Amino acid sequence: MEFLDHDVEMEGDEHAAAVTDGASTTNGFRGSAISGETSNGIGAEDDFGDDEDDDETESIGYPVDLRRRGLLPTGCCYDDRMKLHANADFGPNPHHPEDPSRIEHIMRTLKKAGLVYTGSDTDLLEILEKNPAKYMWRIPAREATKEEICMVHVPSHYDWVKALSTKPTEELRRLSAVLDQGRDSLYVGSMTYDASIISAGGAIETCKSVVSGRVKNGFAIIRPPGHHAECNAAMGFCLFNNVPIAAKVCQADFPETCRKILILDWDVHHGNGIQNMFYEDPNILYISIHVYQNGEFYPGKPDNPMTPDGGMEHCGMGDGLGKNINIGWHDQGMGDGEYMAAFQKIVMPIAQEFNPDLVIISAGFDAAAGDELGGCFVTPACYAHMTHMLMSLAGGKVAVCLEGGYNLEAISKSALAVARTLMGEPPPQMDIPKINKEATRALAKAQAYQAPFWECMRPGLVNVHDRQEQNSSRLHDVVRAAERQKLSENFDMVPLFVQRDIIFKSYDNQILVTRNIHAAKKILMIVHDPPEVTAQPDPLDNSVDAHNAWVTDGVTQYIEWAVINGFGVIDINVPRYVTHPEDMDAFTPRPDERTLQAQVQDLVCYVWDNYLQMYRGIEDLFLMGVGNACLGIKVLLINRDIKAHVSGVVNFVDGNLRPVKSDVDQELSGWYKHNSRVYVAGDHACWTDPDLTRKVMKRRFGSVVKSEVNGLPRMMTRYSDDVYRWMLERVSDGKHGDTTEDDKMGGS
Repeated sequence: MEFLDHDVEMEGDEHAAAVTDGASTTNGFRGSAISGETSNGIGAEDDFGDDEDDDETESIGYPVDLRRRGLLPTGCCYDDRMKLHANADFGPNPHHPEDPSRIEHIMRTLKKAGLVYTGSDTDLLEILEKNPAKYMWRIPAREATKEEICMVHVPSHYDWVKALSTKPTEELRRLSAVLDQGRDSLYVGSMTYDASIISAGGAIETCKSVVSGRVKNGFAIIRPPGHHAECNAAMGFCLFNNVPIAAKVCQADFPETCRKILILDWDVHHGNGIQNMFYEDPNILYISIHVYQNGEFYPGKPDNPMTPDGGMEHCGMGDGLGKNINIGWHDQGMGDGEYMAAFQKIVMPIAQEFNPDLVIISAGFDAAAGDELGGCFVTPACYAHMTHMLMSLAGGKVAVCLEGGYNLEAISKSALAVARTLMGEPPPQMDIPKINKEATRALAKAQAYQAPFWECMRPGLVNVHDRQEQNSSRLHDVVRAAERQKLSENFDMVPLFVQRDIIFKSYDNQILVTRNIHAAKKILMIVHDPPEVTAQPDPLDNSVDAHNAWVTDGVTQYIEWAVINGFGVIDINVPRYVTHPEDMDAFTPRPDERTLQAQVQDLVCYVWDNYLQMYRGIEDLFLMGVGNACLGIKVLLINRDIKAHVSGVVNFVDGNLRPVKSDVDQELSGWYKHNSRVYVAGDHACWTDPDLTRKVMKRRFGSVVKSEVNGLPRMMTRYSDDVYRWMLERVSDGKHGDTTEDDKMGGS
């Protein structure tokens, strides 16, 4: 093991022999040789207080002038013995993600970068006397005691891990084969116990060194990792939960200076073990940023359904309520934009309000770009920036403890970026990409869940329970009621009853028709998004006055034109949300494509089957889709053979541009191209790439028109005359959707 010769920490008598002209000190630092005066000429009493403080300083072993935390070195804890934990099935170099070489690669990278001294210990002592922050200061690893480990684990679990060291190889192989499956995901070997207690001891010594002021901050390069280990069981490559052990030891050993601890877990997997150990602890704030995938991503759902998982709704319990924060991504693929947004919007505001005495980072690097297991794209620069932000807390007392990360190059580069930042180098400049839309919604959801517990999370959020107690209504219900009244007064429109249990509540008062529509020869059916609501909130309390809010509806002008020109009108408003009295979320995202399609398909097919199909006198039927509700036009054309009844289709699109294509009706796409006008917003993504532009000109997307303006209301106003003329031409010409040979020849 190539680092054994240079990875031994000097202690005790070795230091005394190396330092001859001053007080012998731990790690090679000497006490001040001049009593009462520091090397910068400032009297110790004037600078720091009384003689009692000076005595404390010399007992630590630093010159008085090095009491400034910024001049202290960054600690680094590493021990080759932690590589001895290996899979009994494969020997010392197992083909397994949690490979012993993980920590070796990190340490080698730090050495190559010049952060860890590789020369003789005597030379190191002389260098560090002049420049204590030039290199990382080696923190000796030690074996954690049973008493320390049992501060978070039950004794029977400690005994189980210890017993592994006495089991024969054959039994260890059998045990690994059983455990390395499913949620346990664990392997064991004859040296697993030895490596595990050193890993836990390394975390303890790193955190204690930071809290006591021996180093300004520290990095524990340790394995096996810990954050999945439960109080009574090992799982997820983890035997003992290193960070909670270190946190409890620090609280016990430094009760006055280390009471509140923030544990920030940026491993791509949720740290179920840490969460469960501190779920009711008011003095430990646990924040985890992880891939959740609705509970499907590892570690997944617990065997006991009463045990909380990594969902954002799990905020702690009892005295610990509000001290558990889960930021769970909807999927893999997250990167710098999402993680920086999580820090800026959630992590740092809450951490500053919590005001910890110590910050411990459960630093898994499996969200790093290049880690196939994590499937995310966080760069070393982003890890540096996140570390830098956390260093603004707790007076800079930050301890980094390695967790996961399985691509050797990715974890080494990421760890190097973190180490450089800890040592005082500014984080590198970085371009932050745009954040994923679903991730934005996830952060808004996390904010809503944490708002009851943190003042910094409340601005901009509504207390829904309070609103409901005051008999408040959601604005979209108020707007639709006002629209119904307006359409009733101006155009004598009435609600159309929907006799379906599933969609009745969703579309109560959402479908309005002109009277005697059954006798109309021309009908315009409009399926549209709700009106656009824009408001300017008060900058102090985020409240909105009615006179500072606007409702923009581009549909009414088309209804008015249709009525004047003798059309019957069916107006279908597709709400983005269905109001339920029991709903308590202040922010509810719009429905996804699948949910919207199922809901709208059921509705438009019901209207066709029970109403339009029964109106025998219809000569011209026009369909109009506006916004995401255009999906309703698509599913009606695909699910019902109505081409012969439809004179034309008009769509206004500023979101998803959906093709109309049927596996059953091969002529549908050609018909749609010949009988449609599809106005697409000028800033739509399809216009940014020539290949996409060519694609949307295919017949299945209809007769596409690039809009000169953006936004649905502007588009509908800008092209109203064009639409009116086109529709009247098709009525007067008696066109009913014949498909031409040229259309059939077009591309699909």
